Amino acid sequence: MKIHNRTAGAGAMAGLLALLTLQGCAAVGPNYQKPEIQTPDAWTEKVAEQVARGPESSLQTWWTVFEDPVLDDLIERCRRENLDLKIAVSRVNQSRTILAIARGEKQPVADAGASASVSKLSDDGPLEEVAPPGGFETRGLFQLGIDAVWEIDVFGRVRRSIEAAGAVYEASVEDYRDVLVTLFAEVGLAYTDVRGAQQRIVYARDNAEAQRESLAIAEDLYENGVASKLDVVQARANLASTQAAIPTFEIGLNRALNRLAVLLGQDAGSLQAELAATAPIPTPKEAIGIGVPADVLRQRPDIRRTERLLAAQTAEIGVATADLYPRFGLSGFFGLQSRSLSNLFDASSLTFGLSAPIQWNFLNGGRVRNNISLQDEKANERMLQYEKKVLQAIEEVENSIVGFNLNRKRRQLLETATDSTVEAVDLVLVQYQTGLTDFNNVLTTQRDLFGQQDQLVATETDVVMNLIALYKALGGGWDLEQTIQLAVVDPPPAESR
Repeated sequence: MKIHNRTAGAGAMAGLLALLTLQGCAAVGPNYQKPEIQTPDAWTEKVAEQVARGPESSLQTWWTVFEDPVLDDLIERCRRENLDLKIAVSRVNQSRTILAIARGEKQPVADAGASASVSKLSDDGPLEEVAPPGGFETRGLFQLGIDAVWEIDVFGRVRRSIEAAGAVYEASVEDYRDVLVTLFAEVGLAYTDVRGAQQRIVYARDNAEAQRESLAIAEDLYENGVASKLDVVQARANLASTQAAIPTFEIGLNRALNRLAVLLGQDAGSLQAELAATAPIPTPKEAIGIGVPADVLRQRPDIRRTERLLAAQTAEIGVATADLYPRFGLSGFFGLQSRSLSNLFDASSLTFGLSAPIQWNFLNGGRVRNNISLQDEKANERMLQYEKKVLQAIEEVENSIVGFNLNRKRRQLLETATDSTVEAVDLVLVQYQTGLTDFNNVLTTQRDLFGQQDQLVATETDVVMNLIALYKALGGGWDLEQTIQLAVVDPPPAESR
């Protein structure tokens, strides 16, 4: 009998070693390979030299090229307090925890339990005929033990699940970085809007003051019988029209301030006093490099995120494929069992068992193979999304370059036109006072000046906004050295890229 037990134990051990050896086999399903996307060698539109000649490294902190301490402070406050960023960090924490859960499938699952029960068979029940003379005795049963189950990952189902969860975690990190890129650009755009609106208000008030002086001249000439009342009426209408534009600019200013406050995680209106002082529209004080189109794939978080989701979906094909094969496992229990609590911990109370279950869902109506096909098609969709993201990114960069270049040219022309019109206003006013021209010329040149100055501010704003849009399209605003404050969970995989 002892020889038989030794033989059975040796066979069980040999089977266990065989299963553990199989666990090292290659996982089924495709091994992920990062796709290679062809990009142009250079940008179609020649970027302005002011942008092209700068160091590429400054792209990560593009706002510093403006040398505006207020903008620098707003960006940093956004990094600390923006709610979208906090939401993104929460999502990273969630996906990191999911990864830790997936890793837990590699380990055995063990349950500890204990029970105490008392039972007595009925003396008048179905066993009445076999009941002893004194009736059945009351019996107790005490148990204490551990049950454990472990799936031996022969075909890589668990490994592929961990691979998928790891890629999703990395995608969530890229999503956080994409939020950084978007938010910093939004702060820059809102701040530019604030300064642009303030400048438009300054020009409107300056023009209104000049037009008020023209009205006084027209009234004086009318009272002296030199000019007609029509001149006075037209001057008054021109002044009122210019003054009427100021509330519209103030509405735009308040909206930009409120938008900026929300980006900083503050109540709307909280920045009114802080940014009340008028300041110039930020302009870059140094150059910044944009690299070549291929750099966009390495820098843009939304592209990197889409690529990681493609990797996760590729791993899901392996998870689905593993269902074609049997699942091997180990299960067992170890414990103590006794009818008396006093001898529960004696050696004679020891009980244990070990088994190696095999489960194979070989008849499933084609559901497993159809699921593999589904996961494969999802991976194909992810691949198409990745290619689309790359095309869209290159389009956004090209559009931003064109907008930046052409708006710079437009600004230069408007500066020339505005300078000339300022001189024309001075000349025509002198001519009107000396009777060499009528008030219509004064009216026309003053209106032209106000319109050109307003267009100049709008174009200056567009130049900066196109530059910020270019930085955003290039994925500027983050770098690999930045860390994210995460919950303390199982460590993530090392960066592979």
